This record gives sequence, structure tokens and C-alpha cells, in this order.
Amino acid sequence: MVMREPDPSPPAPPSAAPSSGTRPAGERLARLRQMKRLALLALAACLLLLALAHHQGRHGVWGWVAAFAEAAVVGALADWFAVVALFRRPLGLPFPHTAILPRRKPQLADQFAVFVRDRFLDTPTLLARLAALDPVAQLGCWLAREDSAQLLAGHLRGLAGGLLGCIDDARVRGLLQSAVTRRLERLDLSHLAGDLLDTLTAQGRHQQLFEQALRQLAEQVDTEEVQRTLASVLIEIAGREYPLVLRTIGLVADTEEFGLKLAAATARGLTGWVHEVCEDPQHPRRLAFDRSVAELVERLRQDPDFAARINAAKDRWLHEPALQDYARGLWDELREWLQTELGTPQSRLQAQIAATARRLGQALGEDAALRSALQEHLLSAVEQAAPALRDVAAEHIARTVRGWHDEQLVQEIELAIGRDLQFIRLNGTLVGGLIGLAMHALRVTG
Repeated sequence: MVMREPDPSPPAPPSAAPSSGTRPAGERLARLRQMKRLALLALAACLLLLALAHHQGRHGVWGWVAAFAEAAVVGALADWFAVVALFRRPLGLPFPHTAILPRRKPQLADQFAVFVRDRFLDTPTLLARLAALDPVAQLGCWLAREDSAQLLAGHLRGLAGGLLGCIDDARVRGLLQSAVTRRLERLDLSHLAGDLLDTLTAQGRHQQLFEQALRQLAEQVDTEEVQRTLASVLIEIAGREYPLVLRTIGLVADTEEFGLKLAAATARGLTGWVHEVCEDPQHPRRLAFDRSVAELVERLRQDPDFAARINAAKDRWLHEPALQDYARGLWDELREWLQTELGTPQSRLQAQIAATARRLGQALGEDAALRSALQEHLLSAVEQAAPALRDVAAEHIARTVRGWHDEQLVQEIELAIGRDLQFIRLNGTLVGGLIGLAMHALRVTG
């Protein structure tokens, strides 16, 4: 696992030079070595000045030079020791409290994870940040733009293409088919149908469906087209079952007109009966329908023989070769269509996804109530999930840092801040020298 530097700034354009946070590792290593050489040259220059001042007897101005050089050398060496001790043992010697980062890596990993968890991932902070960002409104603005909708559609098209390729793999498809088949084989269809029917009939909802079906039937029977069809059916049945009666009627009236009148009378009788049933909650037909539904629910739930027959029919249906061939054929046709659509950058499917995304963005932008509702649900979901997720994130951070090799940890941190630490060496050299001049001035004036 490689430790990466944070990059809070937006990415620079291709023509711009990368910032210090985004420089390649090779360039950062070169700059670090350059600063090390500069700090070493400063130390060497101070040693040379010190040697030259001693050679001149430290008289006059050379006393000031010697005082500056001595203190500068001490400051440079002290800061060199401190900087090196942070990453490794100076000169490879076992000085106490050196190689701090590698030696204390487990403790630092735990402390860093706790710091991130408590300061960045605590629930109030996350909720406040989400409320300030208003991600639902920002998502709506983003989706409403044509380029954003097309970008999202393109990404979803690529994702769907990859998922389709995975599902279409013979091994994956076989595994999915076997898993679904086993799941359906274990399904108690009879009991499930009983529960579903019981839910559908709760609070008399089945009576509403029954009434609606009767009214629809009455409306259909009352149309001229249906009555003509009914008349022809009645004449056909009468001619087949009661030919003598039909011929007798034909002697005194037109059989077609007689059939239409009979059909109209039948329609009026059916319509009247429907009104009676619909207007009377205690009508015998309603009560009979209630009993039939209740008996069916009871049989579905309690009758083992009935349940066995239903589940046996289900199993035969699942393993019917013709049905399986039909399902495979449908899947092959659907897959070919999807592959064609997903493989075409400007396909109708992508256009539809983009249009749907734009409509969603426009709805989010125009409907404040919708935005508020979605924002509330988002905040509620984050509030419920945050405590568990923050502990998982903290554990992941700690485990990742503890898993880094010591050399890798040292290298990455030194590349990230090592150049600034070399500036500390340079500052230590300069500040040490200035302190030496001040102390020499006190001696001279004292």
C-alpha cells in the first residue's frame, strides 16, 4: 500500500506545471537531494570559515567570523541530527529516541486513525458539512446541464456494458441460473400465494376490485357492438340446440331482430343485477365471493395436499425444457440488443439515459419540496450509517498505515516534507551563526 499525498487543489491543466503536492516522485526526490546538498554546502562553508578564522588567529574581524562559524556549525549539526532522527538512526548508531517514525509506527497509525475519525468523520461534523453543501441541489444543477447528462449516460453505458459481459460469461450465467432455480425450488408458492391474497383482500379491497370488474362488464355488455355479437351467439346456439323453436320464431318475426332484442334485454338484466350487487354490501353474491376468497386463502395456507399440487406444478414449470429454451431465447435477444446499444456511443439507450438524467436535474432544480425531502432522507441515512462507517474507516486507516514497510513510510513522508526539513537545517545554520555573533558581541562589550 502506497501512501499518497493529499491534493486539495483542483487538477492543473495539462500545460501547467504540477504543484508541489502533485509532482512525480522522481522530481520530488531530485528536489529533496538538491536541498540536502545545499544544507551540506552551508555546513561545509561554515567549517571552512571556522578553519580560516583559526588560521588567522581569531584576531579582529576574524574573531567575529569564528564566533559565527562555530555557532553555525553547532546549529547545523544539531538540526541535522534532529531531522535525521525523525526518520532513521543518525550514522546508524543506536541513539535513544531516534528513528521515531519507524519505531512508533503502530502508535502513530492508531493515533492518526482516531484523529481522522474524531475530527473529520464524527456524525455532527458530517451532517453539518452535508447540510452546508446541499448535495441534492448541486446534483440537480449538474444533471440539468446537457454535457453532464451525456457524461453520466456515457459512464453508465460503459458500466452496464461491463456488467453485461460479466453476466453473459457462461460460468457466471450458469451459476446465476442454478442459484435462482434452487431458490425457486425452495419457495413455498402455495403459502406465499395465500399471504399475498390475504394482503390483497385486507380491509375489503377485493370487494372493490370485484365491484369494479362487474361495472366494467356491464359497460361492455351495454355497447352496441357487444350486443350484436351476443345476438349472433344466441341465434347460433338456438339454431343448434332448439332449431324447431327458432324456425317457429322465424315465421312470425325477423330472427336477427329477435336476437338483438334478446341481447338488449340480457344486457339490461345484467346491468340491473350489477347495480343491485354494487349498491348492497350484504348482497348474497358479495358474501359468496367473500367466502370463496377466504376458503381459497385457507386452502393455500393450511391444505398440504393442495399446497403439494401447486408446488409440484411450479417445479414442473421450472424444469420444463420448452420454457427454459424460451427463456434462453429471450435472454439472447435481449443481450444482442443491449450489446448493440451499449456498444454505440450515441445510441438510443444512451440518449434516453441522458434525457432521464436531465429531467431529474430539472425536477430537482424546480421542486423545492422534492429537494428538501431528499435532503432529509440523505441526512437521516448518513446519521444512521455514520457511527458504524467511521469506526470501519478508522480501522482501515490504522491497518493500512501499520501495514506499510518502514522504508516505504520513511520514503513517502520524507518526500512529502523532507525539503522543508532541509530548510530547517539551513535556518539552524543561519540562526546558530547569528546567536554566535550575539554572544561574541556580549563578550567583547562586557
